[in-house]
Amino acid sequence: MRDLAGGFRYLLAGQRWVFRNGRWLGFGLLPGLVALALYAAALVGLLYGADDFVRWATPFASDWSSGWLKVFRGFLTAVVVSLGLFLSVITFTAVTLLVGQPFYESLSEQVDRTEGGEVPESGRSFWEDVWISARDSARLLVRVMLYGILLFALGFIPVIGQTVVPAIGFCVSGFFLTQELTSVALQRRRVDLAEQLVLLRARRAQALGFGVPLVLLFLVPFVAVFLMPGAVAGATLMARELVGADSSEGGSEDGPDGDDGPGGQQYGTGPAAPQGPYGQQPYGQSQAPGPYGQAPNGQAPYGQAPYGQAPNPYAQGPGTHGQAANPYAQG
Repeated sequence: MRDLAGGFRYLLAGQRWVFRNGRWLGFGLLPGLVALALYAAALVGLLYGADDFVRWATPFASDWSSGWLKVFRGFLTAVVVSLGLFLSVITFTAVTLLVGQPFYESLSEQVDRTEGGEVPESGRSFWEDVWISARDSARLLVRVMLYGILLFALGFIPVIGQTVVPAIGFCVSGFFLTQELTSVALQRRRVDLAEQLVLLRARRAQALGFGVPLVLLFLVPFVAVFLMPGAVAGATLMARELVGADSSEGGSEDGPDGDDGPGGQQYGTGPAAPQGPYGQQPYGQSQAPGPYGQAPNGQAPYGQAPYGQAPNPYAQGPGTHGQAANPYAQG
């Protein structure tokens, strides 16, 4: 439940970010308006052509009685329109991101910039990024359509098809919607599609907490356009956590200022040095003793020679702590 609520908090945080930065809200609305016009034209065509499509697809029912024929084809028409609406919700984000690639890239970079730390860059050209985005969107669209066909078939099961199946459908849609939105920031970090899915599956509840409310809101006409900029901003914030950007930029969680504890090096650079036994200095290194446990006046404890210097047997008296006595210093 905590991850579920955390995903919803990222969604709210993204909306707050764009409203605090009003210029970016207007900037991010442009791709959504273009995509909305395209989808509105497609849905109007679907509404007017659904009857003709069903009539063409069911020639075997032409000889049925007029009552049954009307009910059957009316039901199929409603199914076709519902499936079109479902696919429009699923694919709207992908098409909008594809149309608005430069817009949302700039918005995502600005979110990273305001949150602190370096702004990751993919190092690829604009057209390479567009090609990768289109290719990944096509792959996800195939998966979503397979899920949609399966859920459509399960929808005919009495009771379950009208209760459980729609809930599963919203969860599937929410997960893939989250993937589409986080891909803007993750692609700049050179995280490919397979790794993106691995990251989101590891935080599945968080992905659903972010995506499912957004899917439900996208069902309201025109709402998707106004929520897209904030959704991209919130997905960027989520992506920063998924790849550990905050911990890598602000120091390790194991110790302050990036100190990973004994034997590690500060600021997370370089491998940890091997530690000697009983808290001694690392093997093969000649380090000065730390301030704790030093003998007075800078001398090494227990009468030993300072670190890194060979003992002088002619200056020692009778041996202590297992050291041999110096016969030349004895009377």
